[in-house]
Amino acid sequence: MSSAPRNALPSTLLDWGSVSPLRLKAISLTEGLYSGVHRSKRRGSGIEFDGHRNYVPGDDLRRLDYRAMMRHGRLLVRQFETETERCLCLLVDASLSMNFKSARAPTTKYAYAALLAAALGRVAIATGDLLSLDWVGGETPIALPTSGGREAFERLVTALEAVRFGGDDALQQSDFDHVLSPVARRARRGAVVVLLSDLLDLPAQASEQFAALSNRNRRAVTVRVLDPVEVTFPFQGPVRLKGSYGPALVETDAAQARAGYLAALEAQRTSWQERLVPQGGRLVECQTDEAPIEVLRRILRAAESTQ
Repeated sequence: MSSAPRNALPSTLLDWGSVSPLRLKAISLTEGLYSGVHRSKRRGSGIEFDGHRNYVPGDDLRRLDYRAMMRHGRLLVRQFETETERCLCLLVDASLSMNFKSARAPTTKYAYAALLAAALGRVAIATGDLLSLDWVGGETPIALPTSGGREAFERLVTALEAVRFGGDDALQQSDFDHVLSPVARRARRGAVVVLLSDLLDLPAQASEQFAALSNRNRRAVTVRVLDPVEVTFPFQGPVRLKGSYGPALVETDAAQARAGYLAALEAQRTSWQERLVPQGGRLVECQTDEAPIEVLRRILRAAESTQ
């Protein structure tokens, strides 16, 4: 899939287009948006028991577990699912293919994905939840451990703005395993894992591996971000296609290439859809010329619908 037409942007150049400054755009995007990626821990008492925690002054005495106190010799309070700390685990693609922007698009795929990631992070923080950030590709990108509060949003934006694109022409299976390992560790009970990627250079088993993160206690959402020319292949006559990696060029006739290219793109979409949905996950598709607020709403609905 890396044969889609691309601009030859330097690997470390960030073309933010109309998205910069990211912080202000993300705040503007989420302003007035009242929705969460899941039920907040601050909204009422839960109905599903999720263990105990130590009593702290101010806790409701009716929730003391006297049997547990007898066994453990200390004051313990019953804790329910909606009161546990939830985490939004962001996994952002910083491979070279994400730095593509056609003349028809307002910004690169990465810049669009970064805006969505920052906005999702702000929504999570606004509902009292935690967030983390991990990467697919990129040259020594900044990963963020699980944290919350206003400072977490600032760290998220800083990390998204500091990215340097890089990676091999296609991520190897073992490399993707290494990518998902920290995400799986961070994604505890109630977590929502969101992958933002064009999916073009991921290994064949990536959809199955990512879908495995989703179960009754965790939710996995894949957001496929594509440039409009990658979706429609609008070219006519002889075309020269350059891959994201290396100097290789392919010269072909657009009419002959279009059907095979679009079929491969659809096969990729079907593969991810068929693996995510049975596990309770969701696939959200978007183009970089769409209104980000509408895409953000679709992502939030997708995360909620997997409960």
